[in-house]
Amino acid sequence: MIAIVDYGIGNIRSVEKGFIKVGADVRITSDPEVIADAQGVVLPGVGAFKDCMRNLDNLDILGSIVKEIEKGKPYLGICLGLQILFTESEEFGFCKGMGIFKGKVVRFKFDDNPQMKIPHMGWNNARLLQRPPVFNGIPDKSYFYFVHSYHVVPEEENIVAARTDYGIDFVSMVWKDNVFATQFHPEKSQGLGLKILKGFSDFVAGNH
Repeated sequence: MIAIVDYGIGNIRSVEKGFIKVGADVRITSDPEVIADAQGVVLPGVGAFKDCMRNLDNLDILGSIVKEIEKGKPYLGICLGLQILFTESEEFGFCKGMGIFKGKVVRFKFDDNPQMKIPHMGWNNARLLQRPPVFNGIPDKSYFYFVHSYHVVPEEENIVAARTDYGIDFVSMVWKDNVFATQFHPEKSQGLGLKILKGFSDFVAGNH
């Protein structure tokens, strides 16, 4: 069973539907015991970094998620679920993240190019620098659906799995061992997005 973490923010149902479509056994939960018992953890999300961290903390599941990641449990972060893996965010003032990876979350800045709109919203391609297991059968430079005003700046280049161009060359996916996280939304990215959810589900199954 894969636990989809419900912390009161985000498009939980569309993620659940995507996983069900590819035959995965998923459960929406905010119970730390269910997260501990699950074979994999998915943290989707849209909204503010600070609200996300506060809600996870208030529900007593923040520590559980970090613990399961550190134990080697497969984790898939989507959008905000990618950003909170990092040390800190500048969104609405400084806020600490999970600290799984060193780096920060910063806002797009297009002072020299006012034609660039924020948020970055719509379809864009992901240029693969590595091929994580969840990307099996997905061509390089495939298009996925994005909606975000902030992006991650990792300190370690070796975790960067994909980059995307939007005024700047930003990190659109990270991967290290059991941790996969995308800035784009697989659940909104049609067939190729579903392939990623299937890839994660297969990785979870193969991990046990």
